[in-house]
Amino acid sequence: MLVSLILLVFLGTFLAAAVAVAVVAVIQAKRNALVEEESGIEGEGHVPLLLREEPASSVPFWRKVLDRLNFTRLLKVRIEDAGLRWSVGRVSLAMLLLGALCFAALLNASWAPPGAALIGAWIGGSIPYWIIQHKRQQRLRTIETQFPDALDSLARAMRAGHALSGGIAMLAVETPAPLGLEFRKIADEQRLGLDWGQALGHFSARIPILEVRMFVAAVLVQTKTGGKLTEVLERLSETIRESAALRGEVRSLSAQGRLTGTILTCLPIFIALTMMVTNPSYIGLLFADPRGNRLVWAAGACLVAGHFVIRRIVDIKAPQ
Repeated sequence: MLVSLILLVFLGTFLAAAVAVAVVAVIQAKRNALVEEESGIEGEGHVPLLLREEPASSVPFWRKVLDRLNFTRLLKVRIEDAGLRWSVGRVSLAMLLLGALCFAALLNASWAPPGAALIGAWIGGSIPYWIIQHKRQQRLRTIETQFPDALDSLARAMRAGHALSGGIAMLAVETPAPLGLEFRKIADEQRLGLDWGQALGHFSARIPILEVRMFVAAVLVQTKTGGKLTEVLERLSETIRESAALRGEVRSLSAQGRLTGTILTCLPIFIALTMMVTNPSYIGLLFADPRGNRLVWAAGACLVAGHFVIRRIVDIKAPQ
């Protein structure tokens, strides 16, 4: 009852503060818009809208806090790599909210060991970041799958007489997302006046994949020294396909290790649940006695650590 009351009070306070901050932010934004309209100034230091960087948060106070943190830049890059339209301010506030909820839920729990509230706050606050990382890995794997076909299409377009800029513009239209959107950014940046070195450098920074860096290096070398770029692109496409086949073979060989780790992680939990159903008085001593409660938490921590160690062993990655 006490824990529920604490949670309700915390949620009510957080929601009231969030509503108040949102109202103040909307009023301040309207005032700034009226001032800019009356004075004829575009705002943000007379920077054109096309070159203006999106702020970390729409709330001025929270934006100032985020601008002072080094984690803000990393989180923004991860969100962009994941292809999400989330703002850094919303993600950071969601991390704080989930961390505070987990901390409040475990603070006065009699069954929780010492320090569980801090660990729970860290885990709860990390959930949005883990979701972003998962989306990022999925997007990068999709781009890695699409990239060889895109190189073949670019090579064929250049053999047909198109320039490099025309071939990339064609890929921007014909290649499905997410790789097509990245080629569209290259074409737009080159059309706005950036040279190939800057546009391709931004492309390589947005997609941290070894094959993309190889493509960028090949194009930059060809633009400086000359040569047949079509042959380079075809060989690069073939090399990428061979490396993808090799990674698939490695994943198939390490599948047994991943399955073993999953079974070893789930087996103790399954045995404990079975004993709770068949003979609850036998295993109930672990939860009734404080020493048994500590042993359960220690076993759970060792189980999680063992799972990550096994996944680390069987996770074979190519050099980046």
